Amino acid sequence: MTGFEAVQLSYDEPLASSLHTRLSRVLGGTVKRLHGVRGMRRAYRLTAELVDTEQFFLADGDFAIDAEFPTATVEPLADGVAMRVWQAVNAVNGLTYGYGGLKLIRRTALREMGQAVDVLAALPGKVEFCRRTAGITRFNQTPFHAWRSGFRECAMLARGSEYGMTGASAQERIAAWTASRDGEFAAYAATGARDGIAFAEAAARDPELFEALNDPRWLHQHFTTLHGEQAVTG
Repeated sequence: MTGFEAVQLSYDEPLASSLHTRLSRVLGGTVKRLHGVRGMRRAYRLTAELVDTEQFFLADGDFAIDAEFPTATVEPLADGVAMRVWQAVNAVNGLTYGYGGLKLIRRTALREMGQAVDVLAALPGKVEFCRRTAGITRFNQTPFHAWRSGFRECAMLARGSEYGMTGASAQERIAAWTASRDGEFAAYAATGARDGIAFAEAAARDPELFEALNDPRWLHQHFTTLHGEQAVTG
């Protein structure tokens, strides 16, 4: 068992319960869960109220942790560091980076979080990106979930990374997302990526519109509007 508490943050992911069980088994203790809270910023802030430790693991509802992840050797965050992110393997495009990865995060940083479209980019303090891979981000559980992931990520990449990523790196990741072809519902992730780029271009003159990326109801409605009956299976 680690010296850190852990929380899974889920909303509507079909495999969230089974991935929660896996997370609990690998981390070796009770993993708390916050489910179904609308508003991503609000949900992240509420995870801080579930734990008693200042630093805790935070996992998305579609994150499948590696059974060999070395939990016992994880070091606490240094002073001034708000969050550490371990990489995740993308299930549809072969990328391995921080998207969907496991996090070690400060409770106080979440409580003091500022405003950013990519919510955790507004934490007060440094963010460490760890080169180690912690698992797989299994967002491609339905057509809608695959589309939503591609849409949100590529809209934010096209707008400009709030983590200081270079333009060239952002374009490389956009290219990989739009070429998604592996795993279930990869074509929907690719379509979502292209739709996200179009959204970023349309919303460039309306910064407030980007907040829609954090509204799950708006995202589902937008998917329905763009792709009609395909939304039924999502």
